[in-house]
Amino acid sequence: MKIPINQLSQLILRSSSIRPTYSIRCLSIQEAKDRRHHLFTLEKKRQLEQVGRIEKIEVKYKGIPKDCSLVMNKDISTPYDCARHFGEWHMESSALALVDGSVYWDMHRPLTENCTLEFQTFNIAEPQQVNKAFWRTCSLVLGACASVAFKDDVTVKLHSFPGPDIRSGSFIYDVDLPTLPDWKPTAQELHTLSAEFVKLTRKNDLIERLEVGEALALEMFVENEHKTRQIPDIVRANGKVTLYRVGSHVDISKGPLISSTGQIGKVVVSSVHKLLGSPESDVRQLYRFQGVALPTGVVLNHFAFSILTERAKKLNSARSPINVETRDFAPQSVQAQA
Repeated sequence: MKIPINQLSQLILRSSSIRPTYSIRCLSIQEAKDRRHHLFTLEKKRQLEQVGRIEKIEVKYKGIPKDCSLVMNKDISTPYDCARHFGEWHMESSALALVDGSVYWDMHRPLTENCTLEFQTFNIAEPQQVNKAFWRTCSLVLGACASVAFKDDVTVKLHSFPGPDIRSGSFIYDVDLPTLPDWKPTAQELHTLSAEFVKLTRKNDLIERLEVGEALALEMFVENEHKTRQIPDIVRANGKVTLYRVGSHVDISKGPLISSTGQIGKVVVSSVHKLLGSPESDVRQLYRFQGVALPTGVVLNHFAFSILTERAKKLNSARSPINVETRDFAPQSVQAQA
């Protein structure tokens, strides 16, 4: 069913009502989201209970205010727990942890053995990995934003997002909108999407990580044929599927991601491009949502940020999961979201 363009402003404002369902594959977006969130919670609890007898590990911290050793709980304590020992600044500013001088580690991922630990902020001398984690996190949150922006009668199937490339000028998420085959978002609708993104970041949700097996991953995404098609390949490559939870939104990413959505500052959803699949592809069309953001605390005047926004409107040519042609649906005037 085609949706008239003049109804899209109503589609963006999502209804809070949930329709009853009798088939697991016909779940509404909210029901599927709640179910995935519940399964994530149960599996996280199960894994924690499997730890058994608590063993201690030594974490040698390097950094300000001074180097020291911490005695933490193996498979339970996280870098964020370590940051609690040093104060609020370390908890809020640390985006990633560096373990043993070489492994970039999520702040909320349990430590598994004796190690050295350094906190990585956005203003360190070599921020490449922190920037990639930031960009990757923005993509994941953009998917969360797209999944809640539409009413239940608009089918939204998150597909995937390519790896982060800061030089591309935008973070992206490819979304399948089969009931909106000719969507051309206006500047106001993009502004509404930006506002939804800002609302998600202001919740300051911690970003949780969980590794699961193939069977559970397939069960969690049973209503999304794109994810269930990708999961076996992920398992063949990595042995496990790495999931992240932001609030109640759960998605797949190899990570690492930053510590919380509160570390995302100024942000705008800048454009949406239509990607047309090849005849050989099982996906006939995707919409590429694009945006640009700055970390919290990074100050940039409106003029400079508007330059970044204009650049982020252009089609991000990062490798797509399908062969595509593009149709540029970015309006000429989009104001940056404060």
